[in-house]
Order: sequence, then C-alpha cells, then structure tokens
Amino acid sequence: MSNALAIAGVTAVIKDLLDSGMIDEAITDILGAGVTVTSMAPDTVSLDNNDSPQLNLFLHQVTPNVAWRNAALPSRDAGGNRVSNPLLALDLHYLLTAYGRADLQAEVLLGYALQLLHETPVLPRDAIRRALTPAVIDGAILPTIYQSLRGADLAEQVELLKITPAALGTEEMSRLWSALQARYRPTAAFQVSVVLIESRKPARSPLPVLSRGETDPVSRRDRGVLAFSGLIPPLPTLEAVVPAGRQPVAVPGGTVTLEGRHLDGVDRQVTLSLASLQISRSVPATSGGPNKLGLTVPNDLPAGLYRIDVAVQRPDESRAHRTNQLPLALAPQPVLPPFSATRNAGTVTLVLDVEPPVRPGQTAALILGEREITAEPLTATASRLTFLIADAPPAGSTHLARLRVDGFESPIIDRMATPVAYLDRRITLP
Repeated sequence: MSNALAIAGVTAVIKDLLDSGMIDEAITDILGAGVTVTSMAPDTVSLDNNDSPQLNLFLHQVTPNVAWRNAALPSRDAGGNRVSNPLLALDLHYLLTAYGRADLQAEVLLGYALQLLHETPVLPRDAIRRALTPAVIDGAILPTIYQSLRGADLAEQVELLKITPAALGTEEMSRLWSALQARYRPTAAFQVSVVLIESRKPARSPLPVLSRGETDPVSRRDRGVLAFSGLIPPLPTLEAVVPAGRQPVAVPGGTVTLEGRHLDGVDRQVTLSLASLQISRSVPATSGGPNKLGLTVPNDLPAGLYRIDVAVQRPDESRAHRTNQLPLALAPQPVLPPFSATRNAGTVTLVLDVEPPVRPGQTAALILGEREITAEPLTATASRLTFLIADAPPAGSTHLARLRVDGFESPIIDRMATPVAYLDRRITLP
C-alpha cells in the first residue's frame, strides 16, 4: 500500500509520462525548439530568459475520495485501542498549463499533452515503477527527493490510478488564476483517482472465534447464539443507580442501591472507576435480590464522577458476566463543627476536616451561604483543609455550609422531609 510519498509520486509519474510522450511524438521537430516539462507553481514559471516552450503540471487541490473514505472504519474499539489502519483515500486535481514564446506553440503543446492523457486513462503499474525507479548508472546522481520516491510503494496499492478530465468554468478558472497571482495561459484540468495512503502503526487483531457461548462437555459443541424476544434483557443489566435519601450524589460510607435485571448470583462484585485519577476499586455487594443490589461506598474513595458496573456469576455458569456502566457522583462531606476557627481583624481562618481526603490536583471550595471560598493549595493528600475568609461576615453569624470538590457538592437538602428542608449543616463564625 502507498505511503505519505504517494502524492509526490503521482506527480512524478505524470511528469515522466508527459516528458516521454513529448519525445516519442517528436514535438521538438514540430515546434523547432526543445520542450521542458516542470511541476512548479504557476506564479514561479517564467519564460523571460528561456526561449524553449514549457509544459507545467500543478497540483492545485486534494480532496477525499468519496468511495473509499469510510473503508476500514471504525479504527478503534470501545477501549480506545487501534484495531485497524484505515486508508487515507485522496483524489488529486491538477492544472496542465502550456507556455510558448512563439505563435501556436502553447496550443500545440497542450493538444499533444491532452491526447497523451486521453490515451492513458489508467496508469499501468509497470509505468509507475519505471518512472519512480529510473534506470541510471549511478543512483546518487538523482536529486534526493527523487531517490526517496522509490519507497512510495505507489505501484503496489490495491487500486490503479485513473486519469479523468475535469471541466472548470470560466468563473472558477478566473478565481483560481487570481488566487495564484499569475498570468493566465492555456490550461486544462484533470483528476487522478484514487491515491490510497496507509499508516504503518501497529494495530490489535483479535483471535478467531472458536466457540459461541458455553461448550457442551458431552457433544463438544458450542451453545450457539442465543436469541431472546421481549424488552427484558437476558443478561445482567444495570438500569439505575440510586444514592440513599433520594440524593443526587453519594457520600463516603453511604449506601447506594443498584437497580437492574438478573443481578442474582453466587458472586457479585461492584467496580467503581474514576478515570481522572486512574482509580478502580472492586467491592462486594452487601445485599439485594435479582433486581436490586446494595452497596456501601468506601470511605477513602476521593470525590468525583465514577463509572459503576457489576460482575455477576450465576450458579449454572463458569464465568461472570459484567453489566453495562452507569455514572455515580461521589460528593465530599464536611466534618462539623470545624476543627478551628479564628478571626484576625476582618479575616477568618477556618480549618475544616473533610471526608474523603482531597488529593493534589483536585479543586476544593467551601460555600458559606452564597459565598464561595477556595481552599489553600495542597501538596499532598489531606483530610484537613484551610480556608481564608477575607472581609468575613460579622462574628456570631451562622451560615449553611457546603463543600465542593471537583464540582461535586455535599448534600445540603433533606429530600426525605415533607416539605423538603435544609440539613442542619451550619458554621458559626467567631
């Protein structure tokens, strides 16, 4: 398959095709002068000091190929691992411009060049190899860039290169040459399709499937694919994660109810994963039945947004099934009353114990009423935070207190009360 040198390789092959065609057609005898074939930008082409006619090949646009652009996708699995190297499929759009110093030279050049491209709608693999690996006595005499094109592997790509004329209207051609800031010359447009560039990065390839499900010990045949009708999933599935007290977040040491289907088994392990801190913790389910499980949140898990799933092993099966993942927000808890609170003029220094400990990199803030105070920076994991309250409210004032870590706040509303009310979590300033 082609590599990153393929675009330059296509230009080199077409340039060699035009150069050889001009020689074969004896264009020198017709024009009375030698012909030069180049591949430069039109604004850099000049005939002021050169009396010989010139053909210039210019790559003015590269577009994705519609037919190949989605081949070998997706390139990564659900875990982010590369499973394939999708092809970069490109169409190359060229301008072929003829330059002449005398009358009709440009027209003659352009006519022979278009005839040559018309007679070669498909670039043969042998022609590509000859163009990119010219037979010279010493390869070192070739420019460095032409030597590197030998490794383009253009002739080995799965699809052949096809040359197709393109029609550019007057307005489009005018805009194009205005953008090039060059004087217009007789020009024809064509397209080369398709260039397939493939990455060489390693990918994971799964092993072949040997059996579909459990293997019968007597017949040694696999169970096959199981099909179930209805809306109830046949495998262990989580449908909801419900923290205690109808709260939107769980707290350290609190209970969480997992609702779902087929959650009964001989061994049930709940996994809590926090990607931001690279934490993964498995804890056993405390109670429950086929549609519910109980879970006690460990006290040392930091606050954050966790992914939660359950591994359930049924009595009649030899391996455990893992459920889908659902989110669980774990919020911090302030330990009240504060460890210490001192006032110096208008500034109050508040030292507060928190559960769970806050780790370096996490952001912590204390919200007193409607005012937010950021905790002092941490250099290590700490269960005690310091808050400096400048322009503090008057001494003796009492405020509802909430602790926020990484955007998750400690519960402040008693949702089980009728009507709902604030929890008694208040701090009185000294």
